[in-house]
Amino acid sequence: MAYLTDEQLTMMGFKSLGKGVKISDRASVYNADKIEIGDFSRIDDFCVVSGNIKIGRNVHITPQCLLAGGIPGLLIEDFATLAYGVKVFTQSDDYSGATMTNSTVPKQYKNELMLPVRIGRHSIVGAGAIIMPGVEVSEGNSIGANALVLKSTESWSIYVGSPAKKIKDRKKDLLELERAYLKGEH
Repeated sequence: MAYLTDEQLTMMGFKSLGKGVKISDRASVYNADKIEIGDFSRIDDFCVVSGNIKIGRNVHITPQCLLAGGIPGLLIEDFATLAYGVKVFTQSDDYSGATMTNSTVPKQYKNELMLPVRIGRHSIVGAGAIIMPGVEVSEGNSIGANALVLKSTESWSIYVGSPAKKIKDRKKDLLELERAYLKGEH
């Protein structure tokens, strides 16, 4: 995997860009002026990142993810991971048939749902999972592969399925490792 140089990243015009950020030269980034990326975060090959997005520190966006921050905004907090093919939407058409759909149709004929999304610290979202508008993935969550997350979650929990349901609590041992890691930076 090849990453953009610091000079290339600066030329993209991000709202803010931390130190040690890595973005694949095969990722597609739109609206960079609305995107903030924290220290040591990484975006891998074939990701599409667009709209109002704030990414914390040490966040890993693995290959083929879609981050559609749109107007409402997407917040991904520190130490979160999105595994291969995760899709996060802050906007969605009304699929009921009551209105028209798709980006080629003028707004007066549509009813788009537009709500912000937050992915909490130390959350990991499994491969192929989908997170819909208005969802808050709480701190320390583990979302299973191919889960469809339609509702906000309880912190330090494990969710699986379509729609996603809590199956058990998640350990917090990693918080000690975080303290040691951050202490070692100084």
